[in-house]
Amino acid sequence: MNAAKAFCALAAAMALVPAGAWAAPRVMSLDSCADQYVLALAPREAIVGLSHRAVAPDSYLRDKAAGLPLRRATFESLVSARPALVVRQWGGDARLTKALQAKGVATVTLDDATDFDGVRANVRKVAVALHRRPQGEALIAGMDARLKAAAGAGRGREALYLTPSGYTAGANTLIDAMLGAAGYANATKAAYFAPVSLEQMVMTPPAAVVLGMFDRARAGADRWGPGRHAALRRAVETRAVAELPAAMVGCSAWFAADGALVLAKAAR
Repeated sequence: MNAAKAFCALAAAMALVPAGAWAAPRVMSLDSCADQYVLALAPREAIVGLSHRAVAPDSYLRDKAAGLPLRRATFESLVSARPALVVRQWGGDARLTKALQAKGVATVTLDDATDFDGVRANVRKVAVALHRRPQGEALIAGMDARLKAAAGAGRGREALYLTPSGYTAGANTLIDAMLGAAGYANATKAAYFAPVSLEQMVMTPPAAVVLGMFDRARAGADRWGPGRHAALRRAVETRAVAELPAAMVGCSAWFAADGALVLAKAAR
């Protein structure tokens, strides 16, 4: 059989496959970070449920979530939505997990990515499950283009990340990867997330500070935390080089590259 005949045979075979067989599965996400991946990669008509946080101010793709069904991560919601695929990072409890297994519902669990390779792996995992591999690769390509544009801008300058609750981020966090992608050296030497020393910050403030999540007007620790202390704010007000909104840094996702680009532009 020559190439032309083979192509015709393949086209004829595909014509016999019901159109729905190639469609993305009915998908439901259980938490705010899973929402972002589903909103970015799934066709709108395939989304049968998002978490209630999908439309919150710190949801990166909240505009795309408008009008879509919002559901709680419960067994009752699962029965009502009838998803063929569930995407989660931390959403759902043991009862729901057992229900998913019993009903044979496919589940994709996102890893807490601490670098951009981890983000790429998460994107590909969801894209494959949704039968949307080209869309996943396009999302990664866009992220990589922004990382390339941001590279080296900080010229090795030290910067410290600070949140309203007074926490910073060191190695093994996506914040650290974001700083590195923009050419900054992380002033925090300890790994993971940890509280900063208010006294040390006031007495010997870092040369550059990156503020994160200060756009959130929440009651409690974030509103009254060390990061909003008057003495600390005076110490860093002339050293803040950029402010990253909660929607950009709240999840381990491809839009962390947007944060790297913000940092790069601030350095130039």
